[in-house]
Amino acid sequence: MPELPDIELYIDRLTERIDNTTLDSLSINNLFVLRTVSPKPADLNGLKVVRLFRVGKRICIELEGSLFVLIHLMISGRFIWSDKNERQGGGGRALLAKFVFGTGTLSLIESSTRKRASIHLFSSLDQVLLQSRGGLDLFTCTQEQFAHAVGSRNRTLKRFLTDPSAIDGVGNAYSDEILFAAKLSPLKLTSALNPEETKRLLEASTDLLQKSKEFLKHKYVNFPKPSDVTAFRPEFAVHGKYGSPCPECGSPIQRIVYAENETNYCAICQNEGRLLADRALSRLLKSDWPKTLEEMIEGG
Repeated sequence: MPELPDIELYIDRLTERIDNTTLDSLSINNLFVLRTVSPKPADLNGLKVVRLFRVGKRICIELEGSLFVLIHLMISGRFIWSDKNERQGGGGRALLAKFVFGTGTLSLIESSTRKRASIHLFSSLDQVLLQSRGGLDLFTCTQEQFAHAVGSRNRTLKRFLTDPSAIDGVGNAYSDEILFAAKLSPLKLTSALNPEETKRLLEASTDLLQKSKEFLKHKYVNFPKPSDVTAFRPEFAVHGKYGSPCPECGSPIQRIVYAENETNYCAICQNEGRLLADRALSRLLKSDWPKTLEEMIEGG
């Protein structure tokens, strides 16, 4: 799922192309993508774009007359941009919706057979803001506010960072990177954090997300292709790097697999050399499951 740095990249590149331009038409190619009934897509025709902004992991396009388009890409939703004089990006069966502006065409596509991406049309900012889950904005919250959010929950750090009602805009990939940067175990409980660790977690979060935003902005000076927006980047330290050497200590990156996601971490840098139990494997192997990285290596 595109996270805060990816969403900010889309907003930057879209702002360059459609800010203060006219939305000529919005066509819906998949009935399930539009989740509201009023206003209608035709009500937006001919209106000028006022601004673009982020609501959690959603992109909002504000049009004159206080009309709003809120787009949630979910896991596999992506954009294709075609300049006015270029051949329009098709999308084929993956095409969900098409926005035609005075400067070009924005196509919303979703490659997955499970169509989860959504478009909401609203007639007030209050309706838009109601879609926010209320998580803290890491770039504007104070240390005290962050510490309060940490202390008011008793969850693993991984779940805390990816809970949109706690933290705004962070998902599976960047939570792994943040916890590695903060040198904290993904399964450590928020209630077990001391003040120094809490401070370190906030600083690691803001620093990593800011650097990631700047990195993507400079890497993709043109509009990003769908494949450019990914949760698996070569520059990541741990996410998606299972078995690869840790960039700091050289030990193999570990993982915990659950449902459709996995958590990647360094046992040495983040958990004093102890392996975190993979629920499926540890249940299967029971007492044979190694407790430390050293035991696993020696057993191999």
